[in-house]
Amino acid sequence: MGTGGPRAFGPSIAVFVAVTNVRSLFALVLATAALFQAAPLSAEPVAVRQMEGALHGFLILRTVDGAIIADGELTQVAHGSDVTLRLVFHFKDGSLQDETSIFSQRGHFRLLADHLVQKGPTFKRSMDLSIACSTGMVTVRSTDDKGKDKVETTRLAIPPDLANGLVPILLKNIVSGAQPTAVSMIVATPKPMIVKLAITADGADSFSTGDASHEAIRYLIKVDIGGVRGVVAPLVGKQPPDTRMWILGGSSPTFVRSEGPMFESGPIWRTELVSPAWPKGPTDTAVRKK
Repeated sequence: MGTGGPRAFGPSIAVFVAVTNVRSLFALVLATAALFQAAPLSAEPVAVRQMEGALHGFLILRTVDGAIIADGELTQVAHGSDVTLRLVFHFKDGSLQDETSIFSQRGHFRLLADHLVQKGPTFKRSMDLSIACSTGMVTVRSTDDKGKDKVETTRLAIPPDLANGLVPILLKNIVSGAQPTAVSMIVATPKPMIVKLAITADGADSFSTGDASHEAIRYLIKVDIGGVRGVVAPLVGKQPPDTRMWILGGSSPTFVRSEGPMFESGPIWRTELVSPAWPKGPTDTAVRKK
């Protein structure tokens, strides 16, 4: 037998102990989740402080290193108290993110419908997410790792504070210095599920426009998955990273910047406002003077 016997069994014993420890840890998490979870976040619709109207703006999407990866365009049209908002990003590699959100602003912001499309090589998988709040029907069309198409249709109890596509608008209407705010969001994993976004003011940062200096409120947005999934997520590396968003305050608050992922397991990207760039060269000033 010599020394060969114990060495042969060594790896098997190590694997058995490791698997047993993982199982025990998972069982412990499941058994004690109710005791150690934080109190559930309550969520209320955000009150309208600033009515939304017609808007047309341009944005740019960068990596955290500053490289430009996509150009964005935002359009917003109001029909009475209902507003249609569309935000499109065209990526340099041909990928597309296109989201249209319809919401009402009768005292409180209320999402009516949302349609998000992500496709192209930039994204981990192509996805088409449709939310019809009036019926609660949520449909996710996606592709798996093998390129096979999948369709998930679920009826959900839509909470009144659903924030898909509306987070910047809601932040503009949060009272400065207010207690932390929580709103709901539907995410596709690819099966649709509702998570909470815990929003807190996280300080302020200065920025400039020309020679003028301004200060923007920095908000921290954390995803709270909730339930046993929320307890297990950080242990298995599934907890989404935080998002930060900057809002210029004052009598007319406006979005100025955000940093966060755009899809599951995606990198941190930076979204910023962009100003028009005019072609260099002679202008028609001389012609106008005539």
